Amino acid sequence: MQDIRLIATDMDHTLLTEKGQLPPQMGSYIDRLTDAGILFAIASGRPIYTLRKLFAASKEKMAFICDNGGSIYLHGQNIYKSLIPVKEYQEMVGYVLDDTDGRPIVCGLDAAYIPKEDARFVPVYKTFYANVKLVDDIRHLDVEANKFTIYFPNLDSEKQYKDVFGPAFGSRYSVAVSDNDWIDIMNFGVDKGRGMRMLGKELGIKANQMMAFGDSFNDVEMLQTVKYSYRVGNANPGIYQYADYVTGTNDDYGVLQVIKQVLAAQRRG
Repeated sequence: MQDIRLIATDMDHTLLTEKGQLPPQMGSYIDRLTDAGILFAIASGRPIYTLRKLFAASKEKMAFICDNGGSIYLHGQNIYKSLIPVKEYQEMVGYVLDDTDGRPIVCGLDAAYIPKEDARFVPVYKTFYANVKLVDDIRHLDVEANKFTIYFPNLDSEKQYKDVFGPAFGSRYSVAVSDNDWIDIMNFGVDKGRGMRMLGKELGIKANQMMAFGDSFNDVEMLQTVKYSYRVGNANPGIYQYADYVTGTNDDYGVLQVIKQVLAAQRRG
């Protein structure tokens, strides 16, 4: 582990506990990684405006692969964004509203836009999208957006992906199950793995110098990209085959357990 230069982790059910809390003293560990020449990155379906609030004290030292790779920030600067054409996400909105029991979310760069009739879901959405805006006519929304998300109150996203959204959109877009109640749609080829490769190219970091942690299907490409791929102990069994290593659960601070090992190896080196 002495050659690690980039460590990336998913947030929900991976770095965050089931209560939505960061591991204790996470900021100090980010400082120690920075001092050791290791870039710490968050690779999440969450947008930048939410992640910056969670890492307010460390954000300038970090990288963020946001919206499952739809945008990338390095040391406070945006280095990449992949916008979905307006007419295309308008098509997705209409499809979700007319043909499914999912609820549409247009993930703009500044806010998550939802139909006004979905106001009852705002408390759920606020956990992930710090800025939620209600829209009178979401079918005709026209904003810059890098991700389209569907929320499933019935907690059946894997079935919805297999039966509905994979067949409908998978040939034209990157479609990922991010939890049992979410499916994310990005431009074709956009995923966390591509985000890692773009960071590596920007910084001259090779895949064999990268480590990543995940728990669900939207982490697969990232785990396949890096040499040191970890699943947390509570990960979805469907991703076991994509991770070469396993650590403790999120509630046991599994990511932090390995970070401590990396820092110890750096000291020995």
